[in-house]
Amino acid sequence: MEAESVSALAAAAAIAIGAIAPSIAIGMIGAKGLEAIGRNPEAASKVQTSMILAIAFAEAVAIYALVVALIVKFV
Repeated sequence: MEAESVSALAAAAAIAIGAIAPSIAIGMIGAKGLEAIGRNPEAASKVQTSMILAIAFAEAVAIYALVVALIVKFV
């Protein structure tokens, strides 16, 4: 294989693996957040704030994986 082919495959693997965990985490955070709001509707604003913050942190991991994939691809 040529170096460019290996680079493309490595970039694809980095973003694929790096996107699996955050997508599962975001789904679990959303499900548990909605479950918590369903059990205690009065605390919906506090739960929603924490849920959005946790989703942002989980999404940051996917962005890091994208940055690594771009570095592998173009450097």
